[in-house]
Amino acid sequence: MAALTPEEENKIAELKNRKVIGIELSAPLQFKYAILLDIPVEMINDNKLLELIDSWYGTKYKYGGDTREGVDCSGFTKAFMASYYDVTLTRNSAEMYANSKHLKKKKLAQGDLVFFKTKGAKAGITHVGVYLCNNKFVHASTNNGVIISDLGEDYYKSKFAGGGRVVN
Repeated sequence: MAALTPEEENKIAELKNRKVIGIELSAPLQFKYAILLDIPVEMINDNKLLELIDSWYGTKYKYGGDTREGVDCSGFTKAFMASYYDVTLTRNSAEMYANSKHLKKKKLAQGDLVFFKTKGAKAGITHVGVYLCNNKFVHASTNNGVIISDLGEDYYKSKFAGGGRVVN
């Protein structure tokens, strides 16, 4: 591999300073989450968000848990929202739903909550996650721990109860 010319080094430094980085200069986390979110790597530019998701990603599910040793959906959502958005939530998904401004799926934006009725309509809200983008959300699933899923997957589509925007 040839060394960079001074002009090429200056161009790269200029791009980094302007935060306009080509795909070749993207960090591995950007590639990982571009794939998981099914969006172009150039659209991934929030390293704080990526690092937070990655620090939780794969954490095993533990009912009542709220640490990286084991976490359930509301524990994860509460910790995630406090860490990234500096928002304090209750510890229960049904209460989170009751305390949020309800939204339809097409109105969801990054940081909104997504709610599900996983035990039937009469059981009420039983699952929560955080919407990211492109129909994807991060949550603690009982089978796979903290993962990114798609609202269009048959399971989540059939259980989706609505979105919620936190109002503090």
